[in-house]
Amino acid sequence: MHRNQVFVLIALAAACMTSGCAAVALTGLGVGASAGVSHSMGGYTYKTFTMPIPKVRSATMTALNRMGIKVESSDKVQDGEVIKAKSGDRDIEIALESISPNTTRMRTITKKGALFYDSATSTEIILQTEKVLSPA
Repeated sequence: MHRNQVFVLIALAAACMTSGCAAVALTGLGVGASAGVSHSMGGYTYKTFTMPIPKVRSATMTALNRMGIKVESSDKVQDGEVIKAKSGDRDIEIALESISPNTTRMRTITKKGALFYDSATSTEIILQTEKVLSPA
């Protein structure tokens, strides 16, 4: 075997042994790297905005409306606000946390049933919120 073929086989074997981690890593790299969106192992998607909570909240509500996602509740919590929404068989939770008076961290999670996460929908909510906030 050529040296390159051996390297490829070793890389494939390593990928197979860490298949769960590889899926998360590939999702994070493929979906979020260019968009500035972070992913975590628990299915959460994050983005920090240099905007106060009221502006990010308004943009989030506009984005959800544009996407046809129904908001079920919005509750104030100690550091910000939690918005719960539903779309078809997906339950969506969006947490807005005040980092400073002019900085807000947005965390989204979209669940399909009890065991499955939909990071693509979570990422799209963040991207659409960012689009609303960006200057025209």
